[in-house]
Amino acid sequence: MSEFDYVIVGGGTAGSVLAARLSEDPDVTVCLLEAGPSDVDDEAILRLDRWMALLESGYDWDYPVEEQANGNSFMRHARAKVLGGCSSHNSCIAFWAPAEDLDEWAANGCTGWSAADVFPLYQRLETNDGPGDHHGRSGPVQIRSIKSVDPCGAALLEACAAAGIPRAEFNSGKTVTNGANWFQINSDAANNRSSASAAYLHPIMGTRPNLEVRTGVRAKKLVISSGRCTGVDYLAPDLLHTLTASARREVIVSCGAIESPKLLMLSGIGPAEHLREFGIDVIVDSPGVGENFQDHPEGVIQWEAKRPMPVESTQWWEIGVFTTTRDGLDRPDLMFHYGSVPFDLNTARHGYPTTENGFCLTPNVTRSRSLGTVRLQSPDYRDRPLVDPRYFTHEHDIRVMTEGFRLARRIVAQEAMGPWAGAELAPGVDVRSDDELLDYIRKTHNTVYHPSSTVRMGADAGSPLDAELRVKGVEGLRVADGSVMPFLIAVNPCITTMMIGEKCADLVRGF
Repeated sequence: MSEFDYVIVGGGTAGSVLAARLSEDPDVTVCLLEAGPSDVDDEAILRLDRWMALLESGYDWDYPVEEQANGNSFMRHARAKVLGGCSSHNSCIAFWAPAEDLDEWAANGCTGWSAADVFPLYQRLETNDGPGDHHGRSGPVQIRSIKSVDPCGAALLEACAAAGIPRAEFNSGKTVTNGANWFQINSDAANNRSSASAAYLHPIMGTRPNLEVRTGVRAKKLVISSGRCTGVDYLAPDLLHTLTASARREVIVSCGAIESPKLLMLSGIGPAEHLREFGIDVIVDSPGVGENFQDHPEGVIQWEAKRPMPVESTQWWEIGVFTTTRDGLDRPDLMFHYGSVPFDLNTARHGYPTTENGFCLTPNVTRSRSLGTVRLQSPDYRDRPLVDPRYFTHEHDIRVMTEGFRLARRIVAQEAMGPWAGAELAPGVDVRSDDELLDYIRKTHNTVYHPSSTVRMGADAGSPLDAELRVKGVEGLRVADGSVMPFLIAVNPCITTMMIGEKCADLVRGF
């Protein structure tokens, strides 16, 4: 078939959800196009404890960043090249978005996206073992509470409490502004991912004649005629010819916060002056496409362990710590991930010592004010776009990150960590002043791999999408992935991106 009711470009965290939900109606046909391979029966993808091996692998688009005036220019943005997208590629830390974030989305013009509107969608998508009547018990995504056997992690939680950050339940329905605990994760009891593809697509693939999943096919350009999107041109599996998947009703772009703006711009939707640089005909002058790139920048402080660290883990990053650096905040502005492994991805090249038996804390800025861009490198769809996060160009991010390093040291200095904490390997105890810490942060910081907001929805003229995820100025075209967030939520966004897929499916179906 070459013509369908709906064509979804990108089989990632939201796209997999969309394909499953739209194809529930046997009277419509759905085509899902994914550039990467299938993840079915692929242990390299499905085994959650192996996720770090996927970084810079054949399953990773592996985007370099542009030269950073205030950040780490060696950094890479890992984006998944496989069915299920980043839910098949990242760690599986599972959070509902803070109600305050969602309510702010709605207050700023995204009608229908408040916590009251979308919390039922989290409930619909999950089977959660956590307490509370608000949790879903029969959804496709398995979410479970970690029951860790990591004694260093248990000691860290004691140390957090001694430092004024008590144990707090995650996903309780209330935002944790000052608390720590083991994460909830989206995986099954055997520690296989409950990714968007595994949860939504694997059970139905081959059972619905109205759903066609095409992997290994790369979108080249949206087909737009007389102001309406009618399909997608994509590279055939022979890597030579171009095929077209035509859509009678709608095309939905779900390629993620880097590739979605790129595909729109290649198709003539974006900043007019930028498109004209490459001879691209401007269909819609939409300056917000590729703007407002937001991320969770992440530092790392790591220690040698005095005792042997665990040799088994669900995903090696099992604890989250939230707090506020200023009084009166209704959301945390600082988060830590605790890793039961050393994390020298960006420190070793600068000569900082490392170890094979250590642990780390990674402070990250939950509401970064440094906004970047995604831009075309050329009019060739095969070229990577230019990703410029502009890390630490806003003083807020520098202040929060610096305070995070000092708090990490205070936590690990508590008595409970005495049997575990050996030498501080990076940045090292001699790095103490604001200037010294900032120099270290800028050289060695990483990302939590949460790019967002590059095709944001909103009522203002700078937002390329309306609140129903429709591209302004083009009929029959929506976007549904992390790029649509008006701003990045304070927590890990994977489950929220699945929720966006659920919401888009409801919008398309008129629910």
